[in-house]
Amino acid sequence: MHAKDILIDGFNRIREEVHATVEGLGPQELSARPSPDTNSIAWLVWHLTRVQDDHMADAFGLEQVWLSQDWAKRFGLDLPRRDTGYGHSPAKVARVRVDSAELLTGYHDAVQEQSLEALRGLAAKDLERVIDERWDPPVTLGVRLVSVLSDDLQHVGQAAYLRGLLQSAAA
Repeated sequence: MHAKDILIDGFNRIREEVHATVEGLGPQELSARPSPDTNSIAWLVWHLTRVQDDHMADAFGLEQVWLSQDWAKRFGLDLPRRDTGYGHSPAKVARVRVDSAELLTGYHDAVQEQSLEALRGLAAKDLERVIDERWDPPVTLGVRLVSVLSDDLQHVGQAAYLRGLLQSAAA
């Protein structure tokens, strides 16, 4: 198995979990927050997808799907167009509201497709390419990809946990 195959498997698992987490939820459930200082399922899935979109586009020299396929317009959020959710205050988290789970999965699937296309073209030596020299040590493509995987897996796990909390409270 090649490193790119492991990365592709990891990103496919995120997609599966995103779909399983939001499937069947309506706008109220997607936007519910256990307390004013916590994130919603909608925010968590939007944010993990925005981070993947932003970081993958930057790493591979691509345009973000959020901008190139008009997802920013479809979501209609009261946020700057390039916002990824990093460092959001509770007030900004509250701005991320969606009308349907399909909007979240549609955007995630579009980002996933662009990500997989980029990953399929990887050679082992590509993973060693330095893509960000602002860090010490500089960040390689391989390190950035694992970072995105880690971040996405944590956030989709948080969203799945929140779904469980909401369902327990409703039962």
